[in-house]
Amino acid sequence: MQKMPDGKKEQERAKLHHAIWSIANSLRGSVDGWDFKQYVLGMLFYRYISEDFAEYINKLERESKPSFDYASYHGDIDTETAKELVSEKGFFIPPAELFENVRRSAPRDKDLNVTLTNVFKNIEASTRGTKSETGFKGLFDDLDWSSKKLGDTLDERNKRLIKLMNGIGEMKLDITSCFSNGTIDAVGDAYEFLIGMYASNAGKSGGEFYTPQEVSELLARIVLVGKTKVNKVYDPACGSGSLLLKFSKFLGKDKVKNGFFGQEINLTTFNLCRMNMFLHGVGYDKFDIAHGDTLTKPQHESYEPFEAIVSNPPYALHWEGDGNPLLINDPRFAPAGVLAPKSNADLAFVMHCLAWLATNGTAAILCFPGVMYRSGAEQKIRQYLIDSNFVDCVIQLPDKMFYGTSIAVCVMVLKRSKPENSTLFIDASREFVKVTKNNKLAPENIKTILDAYMARKDVPYFARLVHNEEVAENKYNLSVSTYVEPEDKRQPVDIKELNAKLDEIVAREDKLRVEIAAIIAEIEGGEAA
Repeated sequence: MQKMPDGKKEQERAKLHHAIWSIANSLRGSVDGWDFKQYVLGMLFYRYISEDFAEYINKLERESKPSFDYASYHGDIDTETAKELVSEKGFFIPPAELFENVRRSAPRDKDLNVTLTNVFKNIEASTRGTKSETGFKGLFDDLDWSSKKLGDTLDERNKRLIKLMNGIGEMKLDITSCFSNGTIDAVGDAYEFLIGMYASNAGKSGGEFYTPQEVSELLARIVLVGKTKVNKVYDPACGSGSLLLKFSKFLGKDKVKNGFFGQEINLTTFNLCRMNMFLHGVGYDKFDIAHGDTLTKPQHESYEPFEAIVSNPPYALHWEGDGNPLLINDPRFAPAGVLAPKSNADLAFVMHCLAWLATNGTAAILCFPGVMYRSGAEQKIRQYLIDSNFVDCVIQLPDKMFYGTSIAVCVMVLKRSKPENSTLFIDASREFVKVTKNNKLAPENIKTILDAYMARKDVPYFARLVHNEEVAENKYNLSVSTYVEPEDKRQPVDIKELNAKLDEIVAREDKLRVEIAAIIAEIEGGEAA
């Protein structure tokens, strides 16, 4: 099958994205986009699993019945067959509850909100007692189809639900085969795009659960340096899962041997993440996304260490810290001898990642710049990290890269096994392209940063490999600006030449004044005559 040229592919993607956002934005009406996102994304997920499930059965049945169409099937499906399908696909949807059939009957269904509620309950119920139960349990808890956010009256809510189903149904997504000759992961791409657009429009609240795609790419590529496969990947504050899914894109799902792991404290975002996994073809048996507070109730502590860890934890998060006497003895935090401040849990996430990092693993964590230089407990934690030789690299990113904040964040790269007792510092603050009001890492910017990371050599005004003794002498300050001198782009000035020009200008001004005075005197003399 011939692939679409890259330029054509991007044009098709941009066209698709524009159409999707136009539909999604028009659907909400008076409902705030941030509140409405779970309905759009949930309905997109419903359409996907319906078509995916129907296509799976059609392929099986058409081997003996070429004209078979599951969506049109009216016969009985016995319990054993349904169970067998759940074991194969992870869930079951009867023909009458497929997206296309519910959508077709929606204009005549006065209880459409109840119908949708029952459909989603039945999907989840079909997984109970099976291996896929964890992947689906509570997945649709945020989808309240009777919510007044959708309208004050039942009639208003039903009209909006019909509009929502039609909008999702009209999106040009060929789910049963890859979009544009197999060059685009259509549904996963659309889902990621919608999440990013909702995050962008929501500002700060959106930035709490979504990492821009190009930043996710940088972190994943750093962690994958020297690797063609990993045992499993982990994100302790996984948000909508965009960071984790980069490994699927770069390596392929099969090269992440034991799957994708993460934890998320926000229930809505936790459910979005699990849907995101399904929509990117990561089956229920290949991911384990947990709900809860990672710092106080970690959900994956019984697992073997992770070879690849990436994270964009919430900045300046308030946590229990030394208010909980048990945490100082937690094996994740105890080695540093001190806990991160109650008002800034950033380094608690760093210590958590380090504790669960495999000997041959790499962790890349986005950090608020203040944790790199502040004194007190944070300085003591940095001292532990440097004296133990766990900090591989610190990268200063440009400002205005994240939704809702203009702050320039850093990347801290951790390794348990390093060949030298040094830390690499990279100043990538000027590696960006301007996109509207924000800055963005272009492919060439990512390549420049990666090249410097892999080379581990001094590059004037950009990168410097610093022995850890020097870091200790600087009171364990990990700010890139402490070690990488900024380039002085000011033009040198020759003072003597400048003074000579000024003298010349003053002399010309004096001469002009004399000439002007003479002209005025001549004019006045002529008038007197």
